[in-house]
Amino acid sequence: MALNSRRTRQLMETAAPLLLQGEQVEFLSLAGVGTVSARKQALTAVAVGVLSAGTVMATVTPRPLYIAMTDQRLLFFDGNRGGRPGKLLLNLPRPYVSAGGSKKAFLGLQYVTHLSVEGQEGALKVTFPVQHRGDGPRFVAGLRVTR
Repeated sequence: MALNSRRTRQLMETAAPLLLQGEQVEFLSLAGVGTVSARKQALTAVAVGVLSAGTVMATVTPRPLYIAMTDQRLLFFDGNRGGRPGKLLLNLPRPYVSAGGSKKAFLGLQYVTHLSVEGQEGALKVTFPVQHRGDGPRFVAGLRVTR
């Protein structure tokens, strides 16, 4: 399921002032970006369990970011603003970005890929949650793929 029409409009309104002359938006979605260590997940679960006397469970997830892929760049906007796209957090030149390690994850409910930027060490994990998992393969199809 892609973004609903209201979120699509809001993301387009947020991205429009940042677009270069002639730049076209080709893809919009919402995904979790980054990783959360097993240690941090365990510490959070224990702390919440202790504070709630075991009545509440908590998990830590990667930060939600809106993605606008144009014919020239990947733009990542804050997704923690009550649903509305927030400020620009990451701007990557599309020709220098590649995707690798793409697969379905968590019982096939999520789609995960890793973005690499030429000249940079490490990769950026992008996780499309269940409601946007169909966007994952479309996102990867718009990028160079590395194995």
